This record gives sequence, structure tokens and C-alpha cells, in this order.
Amino acid sequence: MAVGRRAEKMEATRAKLIAAARKAFAEQGYAEASMDELTAAAGLTRGALYHNFGDKRGLLAAVVQQIDSEMAARAQALAARQPSPWEGLLAEGAAYIEMALEPEVQRIVLLDGPAVLGDPSQWPSQNACLATTRRTVEMLVAEGVLKPVDPEAAACLLNGVALNAALWTAASPAPAQALPKALAAFRCLAEGLRAAG
Repeated sequence: MAVGRRAEKMEATRAKLIAAARKAFAEQGYAEASMDELTAAAGLTRGALYHNFGDKRGLLAAVVQQIDSEMAARAQALAARQPSPWEGLLAEGAAYIEMALEPEVQRIVLLDGPAVLGDPSQWPSQNACLATTRRTVEMLVAEGVLKPVDPEAAACLLNGVALNAALWTAASPAPAQALPKALAAFRCLAEGLRAAG
């Protein structure tokens, strides 16, 4: 019983810190966010931050993981509502790119995340997206919708195009003007995988 309560308390502490950091990172940016202010906003101490995340960078990684996972879930839900798996694959990639215009996503995941945490293609949340895309590509290749291409390579490239299109859009001086260009290029590149007919 005591172990279960302790685990619940630890999870609640982590959730408070992530929520406070998410707000601070979105409003101020990672570099400007004060650890003292965000721990105080959560009603906790710096010690709680260090105990649960190691440091500010570890906290950013947890925030990015949460937001990126939410992004993937939203994109996959949209894909599931499409008339075909092919249209679902395109819609999922486009949705991910479109999220580059959302201020929280833009600042935390697409600008500060890569600058502090490194290559986004190596993030655990991206690996989960890759596995989902690979399964879809395998099915589309088996059904003859896509050319007989290696599913792992095609999934990696499709995800890479969507991710880099989102990164490019977010970093653009005019993201709203960059978005339609990124979406058109994504669709054009993805269409290159389709089987003739």
C-alpha cells in the first residue's frame, strides 16, 4: 500500500513539474525559463526537479516527449478518419507539419527541443511514430498501393520529410507562408512512392 501511494505521489510531482515547465517553456523559451520560478509555480522545490528529471534539460526532454506524443496521437486520429489508409498516411504527415504553426509546438518541440536535445529523429516519441508509419507502409506495399519499396526505409523517409518540413516551417521567418510550400512538397514526395495505376 505504501509503495503504491509513494508511486502515485512521485507521478503527481512529475506531472506538476511537467505542467509548470510546459507553460514556462512555451511562454519564455527554454533558455529564459527560470528553474526557481517554474518549481515555485508547481509548489515544489528545485530538489524535486533534480530528483525526478536530473536537471532542466531532463525536464525539457519530458515536456518534449509529452507534446510530441500528443502530436502523434492527434495526427493518427485524423489519419484514422480518412477514407483509405493511403489518404490516412498523407493526412497524418500533413497534420504533423501543420502543428508547426501552434506556438507551443513551434517553440518547445521544433525550436528549443532540437537546439537542446539534439536530433529529433532520435527521440523516443519519433521512434514510436516510425513504427506506426512502417506498419502502414507494409500494408500499402502488400496491397499494391505503394511501389515494392522497403517498408522501413520508406517509413523513415516519410517521417523524416514530415519532421523536417515541420522544422523548416517553424524556423521560417514567416511560418504561415512556409506551411503551404511544405505541405505541397511533402505530398509530392509521398506521391512518388505510389504504384502506377
